[in-house]
Amino acid sequence: MEKIKFSVKLLHPKYWPVWFAMAIWWLLIQVLPFRLQMWLGAKIGRLAAKLSKRRRMITHKNIELCFPELDEKAKEKLFWQTMESTGRGLFDTGIAWFWPYWRLKKVIDIRGVDHLLKAKESGKGILLLTYHFTSLEMGCAALNRHYPYLNRGVYRPHGNPVYDYIMRKGRERHGEGLEALPRKDVRGMVRALRKGNLLFFLPDQDYGHKYSVFVPFFNVDAATITSPTQLTKLGAARVFSLYCVRKRDGSGYLVEVFPEHENYGKDDEKEDALTMNRFLEERIREYPEQYLWVHRRFKSRQDNDEDFYGLQALRSFRRNRRKRSEEHARREMQKSANNK
Repeated sequence: MEKIKFSVKLLHPKYWPVWFAMAIWWLLIQVLPFRLQMWLGAKIGRLAAKLSKRRRMITHKNIELCFPELDEKAKEKLFWQTMESTGRGLFDTGIAWFWPYWRLKKVIDIRGVDHLLKAKESGKGILLLTYHFTSLEMGCAALNRHYPYLNRGVYRPHGNPVYDYIMRKGRERHGEGLEALPRKDVRGMVRALRKGNLLFFLPDQDYGHKYSVFVPFFNVDAATITSPTQLTKLGAARVFSLYCVRKRDGSGYLVEVFPEHENYGKDDEKEDALTMNRFLEERIREYPEQYLWVHRRFKSRQDNDEDFYGLQALRSFRRNRRKRSEEHARREMQKSANNK
């Protein structure tokens, strides 16, 4: 897949509000000092938590499942720290996409790249597992500057073409040979690995029963995708993990590449999934508030409980409220017509 190119269709008036929002975002990222961005991001995260009952329910449920050893006060504290971190992720992403590199490198501490440079000598492709910490975009931005080879990243195309263009442009600018591949382009991924490329891959979301095996994650059976095992075998690749977190002293980001998962792809899919989940759990316990707990990591259940997060009642409430609103509007229109 070629690098994304600008199209005049993106200038259609219907996209102007999106361009305006992106311009404001870009301006804040460029003008505000780093620590002020982090402070503002925390406030935005708290506000979003208060406005979105759905996200509150999901996050509370995840924390309750994964940290049963915490008392209620500690769980509530972790919840608000998580929402603050999620809000900061808005600025993390903007910094990764928009800051010039001379400014980026002042806030990045990157470690473990030697693992990849040494692996590159073998000529094999590298499957680099990255995870949904809220500052994950910074990890990709940092690594592509220190591992300047033909890299590929798997992404999900966005429904809004303007945002999709900005997203891909922001990611692809960090490496001369960096390209984004749609997550459904499995053949493209395998080709990239067979050619000795490095492929960024996010394996820690729930894609349902069809593509997953159930293995423990924080002692909860979680649907864990088997794609990494398949890509490793088909692409004859070596497997490493990378993660990125904000330093607790507020000075910037820690990006770390860990040693190779040597037996990955040699055992069965279930064992590989278990290896991945164990590794991720260890990293999360180091910075639990920075993981993206707002996503439905446990939505697929072996008992087929489709409303595990208790969202059905919320959907029904919103649907009924919308119906009541529409009915009220019809009555008002009818009343106005009768008066005439």
